[in-house]
Amino acid sequence: MGKAWLAAALTAGSLFATASARDAVDLSGLDRGAPGPRAQVLVLGSVHLSQGTPKNFDLASLRPLLDRLAAYRPDIVAVETISGEGCDLMARHPHTYGTDALDTYCSETSDARAALGLDRPEALAQAAASLRAWPAAPTPAQRRRLAALFLAAGEQASAMAQWLQLAPSERRSGDGLDAKLAARLGKLENAPDEGLQIGARLAARLGLQRVYGMDDHTGDNIDVADPRAFGAAVQRAWDAAEPGVRADRARLKALREDGDALALYRFVNDAARLRKEAAADAGAALRDPSPEHYGQQYVAGWETRNLRMAANIRETFRKRPGARVLTVVGAMHKPWLDSLLGQMQNADIVDADKALADPAR
Repeated sequence: MGKAWLAAALTAGSLFATASARDAVDLSGLDRGAPGPRAQVLVLGSVHLSQGTPKNFDLASLRPLLDRLAAYRPDIVAVETISGEGCDLMARHPHTYGTDALDTYCSETSDARAALGLDRPEALAQAAASLRAWPAAPTPAQRRRLAALFLAAGEQASAMAQWLQLAPSERRSGDGLDAKLAARLGKLENAPDEGLQIGARLAARLGLQRVYGMDDHTGDNIDVADPRAFGAAVQRAWDAAEPGVRADRARLKALREDGDALALYRFVNDAARLRKEAAADAGAALRDPSPEHYGQQYVAGWETRNLRMAANIRETFRKRPGARVLTVVGAMHKPWLDSLLGQMQNADIVDADKALADPAR
């Protein structure tokens, strides 16, 4: 009786699995033949310029990279920073997200708030109103005012995009930018930050009025009984997988020190390298044998963050079918974002290797 019941149960389970696979809805061809334009999405994996960059790193070495990206002609540029709205959410719920994340990932707004008398939501509303009525030939005063609003909103890369579109003689205080804010923007011109040196500079070069923050850290505050054990378990998994990526990491370090930014970014975005890094990171963590399954918890958080990032990117071109989108993001996010955004309707993923290739090749 028991064996017969078990056999029947296994048969039923097998039939259910087969039926589920057969009945799954495949959305991959839903947009086939759709008459609307298709968005083009380029996810550029980046090193974090603020981490591990040699002190003598010359920002001018990024120019060939910027030339390639300008040739792609993006209409929308998004970078790995949290939007002003996202930072405001985190600030209003410190019991959920903590204060460390806000201090780490969100730009300072108190100086701009003091200058303008506006908090993040008020500054965001005024910036949006300014953009809706933005003229074809804005005056320097309008750009300075919008830069100040973006600083108060916590949208530092967008403020820099406005600042860089001013003539050098017009990069000064006035129109909402007090001397402290103007000095801050002047200092940020040379800050080692890919969101500024790639995202904002490219936006300014192309005449775009803002840069979109697409990062999200709302899923980071995982509540585990023993955070030290959690970190140790994941680190052990990474250490075990490190020999498989040691050579690539050594080459990456050498390229960063060499000063050829275009060669560096070609290697950073190489699919074979990213495949090995994904296996040594999330793949290794999934094999963590801890009874608490810490590795699986880590990967769940990583996937949550990437899902929310992908949604933020998708939102930037929701009202702009056919837009050309560039996202500048830490390289380890690229495989996940390529996969997730590649599932969006009427959107194509652009091959980063081809985008960065020498046109003469």
